[in-house]
Amino acid sequence: MILVIDYGMGNLRSVSKALEHLGAQVKISSSPNDLSAADKIVLPGVGAFGDAVRELQSRGLFEAIQNEIRRGKKFLGICLGLQLLFSASEESPDLAGLSIYPGKVRRFTSSGIKIPHMGWNNIQIRKEHPVLKGVPDESFFYFVHSFYAGLEDPQVVSASCTYGKEEFCAIIGTENLFATQFHPEKSQDSGLTILKNFIEW
Repeated sequence: MILVIDYGMGNLRSVSKALEHLGAQVKISSSPNDLSAADKIVLPGVGAFGDAVRELQSRGLFEAIQNEIRRGKKFLGICLGLQLLFSASEESPDLAGLSIYPGKVRRFTSSGIKIPHMGWNNIQIRKEHPVLKGVPDESFFYFVHSFYAGLEDPQVVSASCTYGKEEFCAIIGTENLFATQFHPEKSQDSGLTILKNFIEW
């Protein structure tokens, strides 16, 4: 069973429907007990970093997510769900993130670009990962974000993307964790390939 975390923020329905369409058994829940019982976890997210941290904490999900990731449970983070994996964000400097990875999420600052970064953009694959099986280099995905994670730790970056003069982390891929800055559920065939691979991972 794949658990889609409900913390009052994010595109829960579109993510869960896409997974169900691909044959997955999906449950939407905000219960830490359900988190522990699930085979895999999805953390979607749309909104502000600080609001998300507070909502996760108020539901008892913050430490539960940290524990499940560190136990080795398969995890998919989407958009804000990727940014929350880092220790801090310029968007909410007074609050710490999940701190699975060190580093600060930063706001786009290149001149002459529209913020948020919204629409289709291509990725550059840097490192293979099982969830990227069948996804060609330079594939296009749908992005909506004003903040981004940098490339400070090349060991965890599976793909990058460039917007303006900023090259940023488009995909994190490690032994049990996969996270995308883009929305796979809105990215047509390439996005569905990623979700299918996550189900089968």
